[in-house]
Amino acid sequence: MGFSIISIGEVLWDLLPSGPQLGGAPANFAYQAQALGSKAQVLTRIGNDSRGEELLARYKQINMSTDSVQIDDHLPTGTVSVSLTDRGIPNYHFPESVAWDHIEVTPAAIQLARHAHAICFGTLAQRHPNSQSTIQQLIEATSHRTLRIFDVNLRQNFYNRGVIAQSLQLANVLKLNDEELAVLQDMFVLPGDYREQICALSGVFDLYTVVLTCGAQGSFVYHRGVWSEQKPKKIKVIDTVGAGDAFTAGLTVGLLSGIPLGEVHSLAEEMASSVCGQVGGMG
Repeated sequence: MGFSIISIGEVLWDLLPSGPQLGGAPANFAYQAQALGSKAQVLTRIGNDSRGEELLARYKQINMSTDSVQIDDHLPTGTVSVSLTDRGIPNYHFPESVAWDHIEVTPAAIQLARHAHAICFGTLAQRHPNSQSTIQQLIEATSHRTLRIFDVNLRQNFYNRGVIAQSLQLANVLKLNDEELAVLQDMFVLPGDYREQICALSGVFDLYTVVLTCGAQGSFVYHRGVWSEQKPKKIKVIDTVGAGDAFTAGLTVGLLSGIPLGEVHSLAEEMASSVCGQVGGMG
C-alpha cells in the first residue's frame, strides 16, 4: 500500500509480569501499520542509556526505522510498569521526567509531517509542555488531506480539558474507548446515549470519523453520517496491551485505502483480536 504514516509520542519498555516488552501506544501503532504494508515511523525521544540502546537494536530487528528517534543525553529512556487483571486488562504506571517528554521540532520532523498520509497522536506524550508544543506544531504542519488521528489513550492523571480540546480541534479522526467517552461526556457536557455523544463530538469538532471501542462488547464507527457496529472474535485473551493501537492502525490503513466502511471496521477488529492473543503490543 505504501502509505506514509507517522505517530508522535512515547516509546518505552512495558515492564510486564512476563518480562520487558517494547511498547508505547505510538510505537505499537506504527509497528502494526507497517505490518499492513505502510511506511510507518515513530517520532519520539529516548535516553542515551542501555535501555535506549536495546530499544534501537530491537527496532532494527523488527525492521522499524530509527531515523525519527531522537537521543537525549540527560534524561532516561521511558518505561511503564504494567500489571494485568485476571481478565488480562492492563493497569499502567508511568515514571515522569523521561526523554519522550522533550521531543523536539526539527527540520526532519517537519518534513515527515508535511509528507504524511496519516499522523497519529494521543494525550500521554502531551503531559509535558515541551512535547505538547512539538506535537501540536507538527500536526499543524500536515497537509489538509492528511488523516490526523487523535487516539485519546487517557493514562493516570496525565491529561486535562485544555489538552483534549486542543487535540480534538487539530484532529479529523477520533478514537476512544467507553471509559474515555465517559470522561469526555463530563468534560464537554455531551447529551444522550453514546451515539448522540459521538455525533455531538463529530459536529462540534468537525470530525468525519469517530471510533468507540467497548472491549468484549464490540466497537462502533461513525463515518460521515454512517454507522458500523461489530462484535470482536471469540479468542483466548492473553493480554490486551496494544490491542487498541492495533485497531487504530487497521482503521487508519483502511481509511487511506478507500475501502468500504464495513471492510475498514473488519480490518481494525481483526488487528485488535490478533494482538489480544499474544504478549505485548508487538508480539
